[in-house]
Amino acid sequence: MSAVKDKIYIKAEQDIEVDKRDVTLGDIVTLECVNPAVLARLKTMKVLKIPDQGQRRYVMSVLRIIELIHQLYPEADVENVGEVDFIITYEDGQTPNRLLHVLKTIGIILVTFIGAAFSIMAFNNDVSTTKMFAQIYELLTGRPTDGFTILELTYSIGLVVGILVFFNHFGGKKFSVDPTPMEVEMRLYENDLQMTLIQNYSREQEEIDAGNPSPKGRASKGQGGSGK
Repeated sequence: MSAVKDKIYIKAEQDIEVDKRDVTLGDIVTLECVNPAVLARLKTMKVLKIPDQGQRRYVMSVLRIIELIHQLYPEADVENVGEVDFIITYEDGQTPNRLLHVLKTIGIILVTFIGAAFSIMAFNNDVSTTKMFAQIYELLTGRPTDGFTILELTYSIGLVVGILVFFNHFGGKKFSVDPTPMEVEMRLYENDLQMTLIQNYSREQEEIDAGNPSPKGRASKGQGGSGK
């Protein structure tokens, strides 16, 4: 053990994706220290070995990381500036089948388009939009509608423009730098999903022991071991 008294900063994001089975400390957290030798050694420290078969998502506590660092540098001052608990997701990094990817994309587009069209038609039917347009047209012109008038045309155009403005996105371009409502909802969903996973693992006492190279070695609450 080295008598290092340098201050070490660590920062972990809530969800971390790795593409290799031998996971090092530098793969899952951002490290900063004025001592480059300490920084280089910590980045190459192995904290997890993902098996060939089994789950691909694990939850780890930053306290395990701090404990592991103190095993190497007992006198180091470690400060966490990131998440307290974080998720490690393993992706094998293989290029997905292009045909399958295209088919999935087409399927999502069809489902989204059909669902949106059905919702619009159901809304128009509920509020009797066709009947209301017919009454307005007859009131303004004095003659009955033939089924397709300027009202239906402008309504259709306005509906498309309203959707584009609301979602702030068309094709690969955005109308402004603000995130789209879809991006906001997806971010909220991701945050809720990550928080639920962390809470579930915490309740089941299945947080990964950072000192154990295998995810089978999980630390229960109240245990201080780190794979010794």
